[in-house]
Amino acid sequence: MNIKRFDSSASNFQLELSKLLAWESVSDEAVFSTVSEILRAVKSHGDSAVLEYSQRFDGLTAVSVAALEMPAERLLQAYQDISTAEREALEQAAARIRAYAEHQKLESWEYTEADGTLLGQQISPLDRVGLYVPGGKAAYPSSVLMNAIPAVVAGVAELIMVVPTPQGVVNEMVLAAAHIAGVDRVFTIGGAQAVAALAYGTETIPAVDKIVGPGNIYVATAKRMVFGTVGIDMVAGPSEILVICDGNTDPDWIAMDLFSQAEHDEDAQAILLSPQGEFLDRVEASIERLLEEMPRKQIIDQSMSTRGALIKVRDLDDAIDVANYIAPEHLELSVENAQQLAKSVRHAGAIFLGRYTAEALGDYCAGPNHVLPTSRSARFSSPLGVYDFQKRSSLIGCSEQGAAELGKVASTLARGEGLVAHARSAEFRIK
Repeated sequence: MNIKRFDSSASNFQLELSKLLAWESVSDEAVFSTVSEILRAVKSHGDSAVLEYSQRFDGLTAVSVAALEMPAERLLQAYQDISTAEREALEQAAARIRAYAEHQKLESWEYTEADGTLLGQQISPLDRVGLYVPGGKAAYPSSVLMNAIPAVVAGVAELIMVVPTPQGVVNEMVLAAAHIAGVDRVFTIGGAQAVAALAYGTETIPAVDKIVGPGNIYVATAKRMVFGTVGIDMVAGPSEILVICDGNTDPDWIAMDLFSQAEHDEDAQAILLSPQGEFLDRVEASIERLLEEMPRKQIIDQSMSTRGALIKVRDLDDAIDVANYIAPEHLELSVENAQQLAKSVRHAGAIFLGRYTAEALGDYCAGPNHVLPTSRSARFSSPLGVYDFQKRSSLIGCSEQGAAELGKVASTLARGEGLVAHARSAEFRIK
């Protein structure tokens, strides 16, 4: 493997780092054109278009969209049929995700001013949410739990899940996870046509208020294009991990942590920062040796050769500065006093504290959500959570005295803006 090596003290480091981080979506004109056609067809023709695309792209033989709905009994059957170990693992992960989500719930609040005017904020859940889950060979029951449970905790009234089943291939753990998470309805459709069905609604599939969950480039493009008609969680890029290590962690551990994200796909990014050059050498040796054991060796090799890096930094403070610029999806602090060092981190999707906290634990069962901002968007966005399924409404209730006093202020400002009706509306209530 030819993994890149950088030194943060080099004069061209910032330029080289920017090149390394650059990633452009492969959502080219052909993808946009295809997705636009699908969206228009589903919006105009509903079920018939969804069925046609599902037959064409996934090889399904169903004669109606209604036939593509998985009844609740089928989800329960999947839950009962998976192995005891799988069922217990899903249950344990779900319990931890649910417990963490309970801490995120926003509560309504209000206060009353001296003149009796009431101000506040009322919290309410979304009515209906659509959950996109990858299916077929690339099936992720963990995504079902991570996307559905916060919505249920938030109080969303109805959760509609779509999951592709190419050639009729169904993943039993995905269905079992839907049962555990409390998904209301499941349709075995995928691709841009599934996103369109959720956004616009069809004769069989109800329109939702927000669409969450990962998918391929067609799904991501469709989500981007229906935003505004519905809300979306984010348009995610390739997975990322950034590890900061002081040189005192087993280099095999660090190499495998880097692999854990590099194995997702060839565009994934795995970067290690350390002030110890000799430790970087040891990690590189571990990478070369352990790579031979990996079933997804070719993907890891290409990912780390093209987008990975081992970077020598001056010290841990320098490492934090570099990390804050990168704003990674996953940040491992494999150092002593990780909790203290974390206080200096401003931009990261999730922060993993200490040598024993593998990023993979966060992917499955630690509790916090694994749907995280990528491509430096952690500078301005946050992990998926209960708050993404809740809305805030402002509460304003003026007393007679408050209306008189505030009316004077509003009148002055409204007339200054040339909005006379605004001003007179407020003035009518001035005694």
